[in-house]
Amino acid sequence: MVIVSDAHLGHASPAITDLFHRFLEAVPRTGHHLLINGDLFDFWFEYRRVIPRTAFPTLAALAAVRKAGVELTVVGGNHDRWGGDFWTNELGARFHAEPVTLDLMGFRSFVAHGDGLSESRVASRVMHGVTRLPITVQLFRWIHPDLGFWIADRMSSSLAEQTRDAGALDRAAAVQKTFAEQMLSERKELDLVVLSHTHRAAMVPAGERRWFLNPGAFMDGGAYALLTESGPVLRNFSGATAAPA
Repeated sequence: MVIVSDAHLGHASPAITDLFHRFLEAVPRTGHHLLINGDLFDFWFEYRRVIPRTAFPTLAALAAVRKAGVELTVVGGNHDRWGGDFWTNELGARFHAEPVTLDLMGFRSFVAHGDGLSESRVASRVMHGVTRLPITVQLFRWIHPDLGFWIADRMSSSLAEQTRDAGALDRAAAVQKTFAEQMLSERKELDLVVLSHTHRAAMVPAGERRWFLNPGAFMDGGAYALLTESGPVLRNFSGATAAPA
């Protein structure tokens, strides 16, 4: 199966968007299951009758992946966890707004985007808490989509400045690694902890056939991971090969 996260489409360059669409075209030749672990879009909010128009090419590409017989699981990230039944009804995907435990390739896996686990900035911690409040979601739903997406674009630009702090990301990755190792130590039934968010790829063994996995950020050079019956493997998709293997 294929695991990818942090493409941040809508904020990433057009070249990254094009690369991601070519990546999706190659997925059916590689795996039977695609897991998107958050922040596919730099902002996604599903109104009852409205979705972002800029997301249409990506959604069409995902529909083609599903038509090819690939299972699709989407876990929400801090930029796009406000989904609903669109993912299920229109794409036939399994959507999880919050962390979830899944069976992946025979590995019992805890899967979460990872935001809220390793935030070093006060603003990030506050934003993490506020955007999860049900009242925040309900209030935002009452805003006209044109205004809502304009607000989201302004906030996203501000938050993007924080992701350019390499030191902060390295510290967050270290905290995330400690969290994953502790979870694997305490929950013996788990074989795999899959986290993203820090834009730092990691594959850390934690015993026989047990790992902490972060596939990295697709927007940073096409990073993703494969999960085989033998375990996880980190990869980068260049677009030059026939399949993301």
